[in-house]
Amino acid sequence: MSEKSFYITTPIYYVNDIPHIGHAYTTIAADVMARYRRMTGYDVFFCTGTDEHGQKIQQSAEKKGMTAKELADKTMENFRRLWEVLNISNDDFIRTTEERHEKVVQAIFKKLMDQGDIYKGTYEGWYCVPCETYVPESSMGENKTCPDCKRPLQKMEEESYFFRASKYADQLLEYYEKNLKAVMPKSRYNEIVSFIRSGVRDQSVSRTSIKWGIPVPGDEKHVVYVWFDALINYLTACGYMKDDEKIRKFWPNVHHLVGKDIIRFHCVIWPIMLLALGLNPPVSVFAHGWWTVEGEKMSKSKGNVVDPFEMADVYGVDPFRYFVLREVPFGHDGDFSEQAMVQRINSDLANDLGNLLNRTLQMVKNFRDGVIPAHRDFEEVDKEIETLIQTTFSDVEERMSNFAFDDALKVIWALIRRGNKYIDETMPWKLGKEGPQERLDTVFFVLAEILRATGLLVAPFMPWTAEKLWKQLGLEGTPEKHRIPAFSFGSFPAGTLTTKGDVLFPRIDIAKWKEEKAEREAKKGNAPDPGNHEEQIPIDDFAKVELRVGKIVSVEEIPKARKLYKLLVDLGYEKRTIVSGLKEHFTQEELLGKRIIVVVNLKPAKLCGVESRGMLLACGPADKSVLALLTPDKEIPLGCRIS
Repeated sequence: MSEKSFYITTPIYYVNDIPHIGHAYTTIAADVMARYRRMTGYDVFFCTGTDEHGQKIQQSAEKKGMTAKELADKTMENFRRLWEVLNISNDDFIRTTEERHEKVVQAIFKKLMDQGDIYKGTYEGWYCVPCETYVPESSMGENKTCPDCKRPLQKMEEESYFFRASKYADQLLEYYEKNLKAVMPKSRYNEIVSFIRSGVRDQSVSRTSIKWGIPVPGDEKHVVYVWFDALINYLTACGYMKDDEKIRKFWPNVHHLVGKDIIRFHCVIWPIMLLALGLNPPVSVFAHGWWTVEGEKMSKSKGNVVDPFEMADVYGVDPFRYFVLREVPFGHDGDFSEQAMVQRINSDLANDLGNLLNRTLQMVKNFRDGVIPAHRDFEEVDKEIETLIQTTFSDVEERMSNFAFDDALKVIWALIRRGNKYIDETMPWKLGKEGPQERLDTVFFVLAEILRATGLLVAPFMPWTAEKLWKQLGLEGTPEKHRIPAFSFGSFPAGTLTTKGDVLFPRIDIAKWKEEKAEREAKKGNAPDPGNHEEQIPIDDFAKVELRVGKIVSVEEIPKARKLYKLLVDLGYEKRTIVSGLKEHFTQEELLGKRIIVVVNLKPAKLCGVESRGMLLACGPADKSVLALLTPDKEIPLGCRIS
């Protein structure tokens, strides 16, 4: 058993939601780290799960004619199933409705009451039901709205138990000042330290207004506040108050991955709870950013929520895993685009990795009957490759220790691209025909070592791909059964028979992909979810929108504008300049002379320095992969009003 231990968690996901790219992103990142640490010799415990208490669950269940537990039982399966699809290697899946968790929550609540760190009082404030949190007046948005979800707040007053968080604030601040990587990235660390220095208030930790939760021990008209309950899952899963050996082994090395929206719960309230219990705060909490889609916030009403089930099915699990961690630095906000994923698949996966394996094995088959030969004397270029492989392993370790997944992949791909360049430099096809044959043996051996190292390094990110590569190289077992630090250049088993299989990543034909994507969108309809439409308006309000037939008579580029055209539109009675984001979908020639529908009574607005007086009507799917202009189907005179 390894002496080194590593405990990593995702947040537990709220079951009043369907799994989307944000859930997948955090969980894939945690899985990659868990797999990597196992391969570097750590004994790893990896936990994820679902958060199943609270007012939102209770209300949603009532609307569906179900009990809260019935709803939780049904929806949590969506997460379990997604983790199976995405090849997630979690050791535990915890639910906050499990008996093991309820017992730990009540025991901790009682312990903190007994030592005077939880006391009874009255709480009055503005409460956000969707976020299940009270919002200070200083943080409220306009018209008393939640600063996070923008929904209206409710004024509430209720008897509550309070956690004496203020008592431990200085102790937590001291911990952070000594542990500069306890909150990552650095911008989040600065945010949390600043927040603590501004003063930490005692926290309300119970509710009387809802029933769906864990009863407060000795006072069952109260239920434990959902956030207090949820945070304790990390201790429950680690064996707190049940498995002393497990908690001693893993808790001193606990790491949390969370979204930036829940950082204060995880980096202020949670570590203070741990200090009150006499436990160490997390070694690190890494708060990653949010995903937008084609530059827009994901929204059910826009129909642009990225479905990870669909992405895995269409593009493959490993390409999806690779893309989300390579495309955006972990910790930053990112923009999701299927087209960007296709480009990554074609360039990084097919052209670089797939090509390196395919070229190597084809030449080994042609000139050595598929057998990797023993090497002869290494030349300077071979020694350079050996050094690069050693440097790559150490550089990947440094990046992974900082959760810099994208940088780790860049380092790995530098080795892969060097492998392809090595083929061009050494020209094995020429050596095979002209010799010397001893040199060809060494070149094939070095290429096999590059691929063996690559298989180890990509295994945490793309486990199934690494297994395929390993098998085609003729190596025993799977790469994840090997330890990365044990890699020794020159130890590839000579005489191994390779098996050239199917290409790892077939190139995607862009034209065909666009057609298939349009068909997928058409089948889905890409329509807003029922119940998320705009609110109804009276006919008088609609009549205020002045729609008229126009004709585009001039189309000009706007300097430095990537998406915008400057259009001159003839309305019959006058000509107007309109700036419109059509550049990615139409050429100037396609637009010139087209009859369109124009909103003519919009207030003028300046875009890229050009005053725009109106708007064209267009439609398309949420990701804007296709866009169509609304046009009259008959020759209607210019300026005619639409009614």
